[in-house]
Amino acid sequence: MLKQAAPSRPAAASSVPAPAGRYEQVLEQFAHDYLRDRRSERRWKTFFRLIWVTLVLLLLWSMFASRHHGAATTGPHTALVEVRGEIAPDTEASAELINAALKAAFEDQGSQAVVLRINSPGGSPVQAGIVNDEIKRLKTLHNKKVYAVVEEICASGAYYIAAGADEIYVDKASVVGSIGVLMDGFGFTEVMKKIGVERRLMTAGENKGMLDPFSPVSPKQQAFAQAMLDQIHQQFIKVVREGRGERLKETPEMFSGLFWNGEQAVQLGLADGTGNLDYVAREVVKAEEVVDYTPRDNVAERIAKRFGAAMGEGAVKAMKSVATIR
Repeated sequence: MLKQAAPSRPAAASSVPAPAGRYEQVLEQFAHDYLRDRRSERRWKTFFRLIWVTLVLLLLWSMFASRHHGAATTGPHTALVEVRGEIAPDTEASAELINAALKAAFEDQGSQAVVLRINSPGGSPVQAGIVNDEIKRLKTLHNKKVYAVVEEICASGAYYIAAGADEIYVDKASVVGSIGVLMDGFGFTEVMKKIGVERRLMTAGENKGMLDPFSPVSPKQQAFAQAMLDQIHQQFIKVVREGRGERLKETPEMFSGLFWNGEQAVQLGLADGTGNLDYVAREVVKAEEVVDYTPRDNVAERIAKRFGAAMGEGAVKAMKSVATIR
């Protein structure tokens, strides 16, 4: 009897090598990705190289421009030096920068006189005193006059500087004066008592913790500080009296720290008249052309300072990104 053969079972899947075409596709994709990453890396490198070259060129240009700022001119002119903002070290109104500008302005043979255009609430008496001394020295050395032109405000240390000028011109609404000295701070002793905080201050030298805001005020130390302020105040007053001479119409309030508008300042002899820079250059100096000797950041320097730090951080992040892609 014939038996029908059982149908054969499908063979189990075996590890048969993939077709050659599959390998080619994988290799092609790998090569494509690799080349794409390499191109991306080259583009980033080229980009940052261009950025750094641009920054270097900007810095070189800014140095060249700053070096030739206020360079000697062929004709007679009025030399301008700006005094703006707080008078303090490492500011645009530091004695170092102002004196450098004054020296360049005086030494230029074309400058007929120097104008200090002032818009400052004051600042360090030391910095102001250094500038005042330099004005006196340069006036004697070069036999040129100095005029101060006040815009919005010329107070405290700014007036200390202005007092060295031969004449002071203001706007009728300018703020002028504040001939005084201050030292300010805070005291927290009562607050500490209320919240139960104890101050533990150790010093070597009984006055080393003088004017510590977390310790009670010592009458002896307070008197010492007041004497020091009074002495600096007298130095300030002496400079003003020497600079203004008989034009000064002293009142009991003149050296009290009060300030006045420009019209009142003229009446008190703190200023000589009203007028702006153009007026002084045209009518007083008789040299209408104005050349600015003030050292300042130009556009390239500002771009370099603001852009440089950001680009440095961006470069690090971008290189890290490229490294991750690779």
